Amino acid sequence: VLRCTEGFTASLSGQRRTWLPMNSSMIATEPLTDAQWESIGWDGRETLGDMAHAYMYAQRTADGRIALGGRGVPYRFGSKTDNDGRTQARTVEDLRDILVRLFPQLAGVGIAHAWSGVLGVPRDWCATVTLDRSTGLGWAGGYVGSGVATANLAARTLRDLIQQDSGQSGPTDLTALPWVGHRVRKWEPEPLRWLGVHTLYAAYRAADRRETTTHAATTDRVASLADRLSGR
Repeated sequence: VLRCTEGFTASLSGQRRTWLPMNSSMIATEPLTDAQWESIGWDGRETLGDMAHAYMYAQRTADGRIALGGRGVPYRFGSKTDNDGRTQARTVEDLRDILVRLFPQLAGVGIAHAWSGVLGVPRDWCATVTLDRSTGLGWAGGYVGSGVATANLAARTLRDLIQQDSGQSGPTDLTALPWVGHRVRKWEPEPLRWLGVHTLYAAYRAADRRETTTHAATTDRVASLADRLSGR
């Protein structure tokens, strides 16, 4: 039996503190006109991102929109998740502000779509692939938002572990990877978990504001402290 539930793992009995469900949200604009694309100079299909601590990411879609994402409200008390993907109005406005800050000429463009999802975050921010041979239970996850390629590698690693355990094959390059059997301590109980996440993201956003204002060439000390506390 394989547990591959990523950001929804916390909803399972006994797993509330295993991986923290971090919320990630996105918006998509209405299709832009050729004149709007020309005005912002985004001629190709390049993906965009910034180096902020509370970072954003964006891409040009096939049908001529800008899809832009970021954290919004990073975490809900008690590791709760929104099953329907509803996005808070404040989060939509925050993402729209980022869009207009990057491209002021798009201040009047409409936001056609908004959605949210959760990703699994281990306490040490490191993904894990494990097969417990004594129980027949296996799991993989904790991709911290980088799961598109990582989940594929994790699945192939679990396959090799199962075949090795059943005697169908021996050890492989995948079963020797350092994330196999990696142990991670659990997240703190509530309300410490909620307070910690929201305090850290407040610190990251404050550091981003200071670095932007001062044009600092080095990482703000508050952000460095937050990194140590979060285990990143």
